[in-house]
Amino acid sequence: MPAVLLFLIFVILLVIAIPVSITLGITSVLPSIFDPSFTVGAKYLIRAMFGGLDSFPLLAVPMFVLSGILMAKGGISKKLFDVFAYFLGTFTAGIPCAVIVTCLFYGAISGSAPATVAAVGSMTIPILSGLGYDLTFSTAIVAVAGGLGVIIPPSIPFIMYGMASGASVSDLFLAGIIPGLMIGALLMLYAICYCKRHGEDQERIQAEIQILHDKGLLRVLKESFFALLSPVIILGCIYSGVASPTEAAVISVFYALIISLFVYRSIHPKDIWGIFVEAIRTYTPILFILATSTAFSRVLTLMQIPQTVSTFILEHFHSPVSILLVLNCFLLIVGMVMDTTPAILILTPILLPIVEAIGMNPVQFGVIMVVNLAIGFVTPPIGVNLFVASSLTDVPVMEIAKKAMPMIFFFLIALLLITFVPAISLGLL
Repeated sequence: MPAVLLFLIFVILLVIAIPVSITLGITSVLPSIFDPSFTVGAKYLIRAMFGGLDSFPLLAVPMFVLSGILMAKGGISKKLFDVFAYFLGTFTAGIPCAVIVTCLFYGAISGSAPATVAAVGSMTIPILSGLGYDLTFSTAIVAVAGGLGVIIPPSIPFIMYGMASGASVSDLFLAGIIPGLMIGALLMLYAICYCKRHGEDQERIQAEIQILHDKGLLRVLKESFFALLSPVIILGCIYSGVASPTEAAVISVFYALIISLFVYRSIHPKDIWGIFVEAIRTYTPILFILATSTAFSRVLTLMQIPQTVSTFILEHFHSPVSILLVLNCFLLIVGMVMDTTPAILILTPILLPIVEAIGMNPVQFGVIMVVNLAIGFVTPPIGVNLFVASSLTDVPVMEIAKKAMPMIFFFLIALLLITFVPAISLGLL
């Protein structure tokens, strides 16, 4: 079966809104149906699906999903926001900047962009709107900053890329720190420019910040201490060698549960069952996508599609700069129409040989891929963050997307820097 026909059917199934997991399953079996001599049969594909799920690093994904939901229900995002608002609130765009920094920290807890948008946005968008900021701007800034949740470690897409490429997950986590902070700084720069141009209701902002200042710094820090400590514990366990990323994910679940139940008392024992159910509902679609994408990637490998694509690009584009620009454009388009998990699992085996042929470190390419797909979180038609943010405020998705365009431009600047300045990704390794 020609590879072009296979991908054409794949795209058509996605366009007519067939679920990604079913689309991957259908396209995995098509070569053996059209060509009986093809070496992959149904039994092999089923073994490949179960084999793809039999992975110790993969256990980190449901654990980070669960810990993110526990921390959202436990109000940890509110505790983080209070600290950053206390210090930044008196400056120009201080409150929007506090929202961005909160997304950075919450991303270092949950590892998920949609979870970051839901947890931080549900709490901060009403605050921003109440302080006089435009509702669409408030929604857009949370939607875009939520994308930092997959760049700042621990990151679920980095775990997926590590599984698909064989790269060290710990190295990928380290490589995401500087790019995540740089993108956060660029988003804050945009927020400052926006607020200087459109103005702020300083009277209402000062009244809100005064409430925090009346509490006093020590009380604010005391109330937020365990929330601030959570990313330190999670990342500290990984980089000190005490725990692997998977074990650190389990630690984060128990930490979130204990802090929410016994310290903040924001969760009651009767709420735990509902949280588990929500975590299972969140993770189960990812599980099916993982299984079918593993089978699909095996089929692509046997059809020698990675080698064909690699040869085509290397023959038609000769300089590393042009190759990297083509790959970035391709990944940006993919991020607009496909979710992060299947995109990483399908494309990594295809694109990794190309970047290795031009001498790029696989860890740096992992960061490039994740940043590209993070931009896809806020670009229609499949901008997950846009839909999550829209559900919080009822602002139409396209209005959020239009307001987010200048912030996406800053994201693209960061992407180019990450692509052509390896030290940004590899400096901490």
